[in-house]
Amino acid sequence: MSFFISDAMAEAAPAATQQPGMLEALFPFIILFVVFYFLLIRPQSKRAKAHKAMVEAVAKGDEVVTQGGLYGKVTAVNEEYLQIALADNVEVKLQRGAIASLLPKGTIKSL
Repeated sequence: MSFFISDAMAEAAPAATQQPGMLEALFPFIILFVVFYFLLIRPQSKRAKAHKAMVEAVAKGDEVVTQGGLYGKVTAVNEEYLQIALADNVEVKLQRGAIASLLPKGTIKSL
């Protein structure tokens, strides 16, 4: 019957494989976290700090753009709110965080 099925030959037991250590197993995840930190987390936090500083520096007379896309001139400043003149006799009260960016002086007149 060995004609169809070859006889099983005893083979030497394979050498014991070593399991990777804890640091070797976590190394890819550590590298992935470092890459995410430098590509996503750090730039976002720098952008948030810059926006916070810009919003705190807004003063009366500055020209701003809101996050809704409205251009206006700051007419009154409060700790939490800003009053913005959008047009003649049209003023809007906004939270400070709603300011997207500051414009150079005279930008609104040139539009």
